[in-house]
Amino acid sequence: MKWVYALILAVFAVHAAALYFLGQPMICECGYVEMWHGIVSDSGNSQHISDWYTPSHVIHGVLFYALFTLLFPRLPLAYRLLMAAGLEAAWEVIENTPAVINHYRQQTLAQGYVGDSIINSLADGAASLVGFLFASRARVVVSVALVILLEAAALYAIRDSLALNVFQFFAQPEWLASWQAK
Repeated sequence: MKWVYALILAVFAVHAAALYFLGQPMICECGYVEMWHGIVSDSGNSQHISDWYTPSHVIHGVLFYALFTLLFPRLPLAYRLLMAAGLEAAWEVIENTPAVINHYRQQTLAQGYVGDSIINSLADGAASLVGFLFASRARVVVSVALVILLEAAALYAIRDSLALNVFQFFAQPEWLASWQAK
């Protein structure tokens, strides 16, 4: 099974290389790295190790655990973790393509968005694996409570969340943009 963990590291190496070739910076162009950057509306957002969008990646992990457990209940946990790492890495690369970055910029909170730094993207991938492993050990009700808590905290703190982000990817109603701009 150790080879599965080596493959997970390889997935993240390919993920980092893909972002590098897409032109994403290794760290924030400000020249330093913060463990937490809590200001959504400035150029440091999605450039440091963690931010208000990190909890959404924990939620990804919980959802990936549920999905892969439902689809492949007999598959060893390590293999499902590898699948989750691959899916998260693929999302992180897609999220940082010029087309998706430009699409996000249409949203109220992402008007200056330039994509993720490589360190932020890798940390988001790690957060997803934390969510996956948490869900693998927690009761379903606890995992559901965690998802609700993380969504509510983000909604309260920054007027955005994973659910709103997904919704706004497909529709940008004016009332939501107005609410987020307050």
